[in-house]
Amino acid sequence: QVQLVESGGGLVQPGGSLRLACAASGSIFGINSMGWYRQAPGKQRELVATITSGGATNYADSVKGRFAISRINAKNSVDLQMNSLKPEDTAVYYCNARAVTTFPYNHLEVWGQGTLVTVSS
Repeated sequence: QVQLVESGGGLVQPGGSLRLACAASGSIFGINSMGWYRQAPGKQRELVATITSGGATNYADSVKGRFAISRINAKNSVDLQMNSLKPEDTAVYYCNARAVTTFPYNHLEVWGQGTLVTVSS
């Protein structure tokens, strides 16, 4: 199977920056896309940013110009650089990967355990 491990959450003041990291491990043949989603208290999980193996990115309108997603394919890792953070960015952030396992080449959607980001003064 495939596992995702996240790191980098924490408490930051408004206007500050944080960098989230996520690494995939396990029986990986390939990973088509990786991304970050978030869930604020009382709200549904929402897309933050995704990146394909070819480097194409997609961002939620609310984070465009402030967040940057990057990926190292050889390490099966994805980072999220978050700048100019706002209180409304407070949420649990989840790493996501659409992976293909080694034989028998199962297609999986995998989630990390989540890391809490709190933006508050």
